[in-house]
Amino acid sequence: MKRILNGLVILLVLTMSSVIFPKQTSAQHSDINFQVFYDELSPYGEWVDYDNYGYVWIPDAGSDFVPYSTGGHWVLSDYGWTWVSDYDWGWAPFHYGRWDYDNYYGWLWIPDNQWGPAWVNWRQADGYYGWSPMEPGISLSVGFGRPYNRNNDHWMFVRNRDFERPDINRYYVNRTDHDRIIINSTVIRTTYVDNSRHTTYVTGPARRDVQRYTGRQIKPVSIRENSRPGQRMNNGQLEMYRPIVNRNNSSERKAAPERITNLKDVKRPSERSGANQQRNANPANRNGRLQQGQQPQRQQQQQREQQQGTQQRQQQQQQREQQQGTQQRQQQQQREQQQGTQQRQQQQQQQREQGAQQQRQQQQQREQGAQQQRQQQQQQQQGAQQQRQQQAAQQQQREQGVQQQRQQQQREQGAQQQRQQQAAQQQQREQGAQQQRQQQQQQREQGAQQQRQQQAAQQQATQQQQQQRQQQQQNTATPDTKSNDQPKEAKEERGRR
Repeated sequence: MKRILNGLVILLVLTMSSVIFPKQTSAQHSDINFQVFYDELSPYGEWVDYDNYGYVWIPDAGSDFVPYSTGGHWVLSDYGWTWVSDYDWGWAPFHYGRWDYDNYYGWLWIPDNQWGPAWVNWRQADGYYGWSPMEPGISLSVGFGRPYNRNNDHWMFVRNRDFERPDINRYYVNRTDHDRIIINSTVIRTTYVDNSRHTTYVTGPARRDVQRYTGRQIKPVSIRENSRPGQRMNNGQLEMYRPIVNRNNSSERKAAPERITNLKDVKRPSERSGANQQRNANPANRNGRLQQGQQPQRQQQQQREQQQGTQQRQQQQQQREQQQGTQQRQQQQQREQQQGTQQRQQQQQQQREQGAQQQRQQQQQREQGAQQQRQQQQQQQQGAQQQRQQQAAQQQQREQGVQQQRQQQQREQGAQQQRQQQAAQQQQREQGAQQQRQQQQQQREQGAQQQRQQQAAQQQATQQQQQQRQQQQQNTATPDTKSNDQPKEAKEERGRR
């Protein structure tokens, strides 16, 4: 009899475990809505009804909390760079929804149904990588083109060689350097299309670049579906709870937080103690050591659950039979009571969604107007620059014309001076030729005068000779013997000589 009972118990346990565990593994594809966020995050913060957003969550994480900065690090997965949080609740706010900052309440999280490795914008500069949380209602294309606002700076920067460190929070760059880095940075636009979820993610820095900067080989981790809320690293795999969340649930009960805090009762981040905030017991850099110590505990827990499973199921069966009628009546009453509340909540939710949509449209219109204004300013600047260039070209042309006129005048002056020099030289040549003619004329006249004088002298000499001959003739004509003998004696004398 005992053997039969033991056999029945074992068969029942096996049957129930085969039924229970498949349900756990397929829980990620069941009808899950925002209620999972409301229930799982309530112990770690406060849910409030915020204008234009509806229900938002304010974490009790201390005054120094910054999303995608405090308590976590980056790992490369098949979907891009994925944020691995050290918080127990990190599976939800860092992979679903968007973060926004309120000057009084600090950081607040707006739920959404799309899962992602990290909803951040990426930038890279010479020697740096940076990221900042995406704002609510901003698409990837709009986020790529949003300008930097130094008064609303939520960027985090690290040197590219420190990007993959598990203790990355120790290497953040001082915010005083953000202006200089962002001015010289560019937006990282690489994306990954997840066809299974019909979603596009921004993947972040390129793997080969990070390997070159860090000097380490980077092996992407695979993401394994987890059946329970949470995330942890296990044997090179990232186990993460990432269900497909439906925005509009099919259940009759409207999803809403069980406890909603009035905004007036929410304290500033500096006034919160952060005592209710629990860090993950299995952060990535300590995961392996703690898992080894926890394996015996999990085995004992599984054994206790198996031993108590039959008793609990029997008791649950009896309780279900007893409570079935009561639950039906209570459900009927609740449906009747909630019918009016659900309608009001639906109207409020529709109004909030319409307000949020109008705000997004207004934001897009403002961004488009700002972009058009920037384009107009650029066009005006380009027009002014072109006008300045035209004026400079005209001024240069005028200066060139004036310079050419000066050069023409100089050439004309040079030609005139050359003509004057040539005229002077011609005049000098003519004067020289005239002087030469005058000198030649004078020389000819002097020569002629001298020749006449010589002729006159010759004539005088001739006349004198004639006179002498006449006188000699007269002397020879006198009858004197002495004179007759004298020529004979003279002749003899000349003959002797």
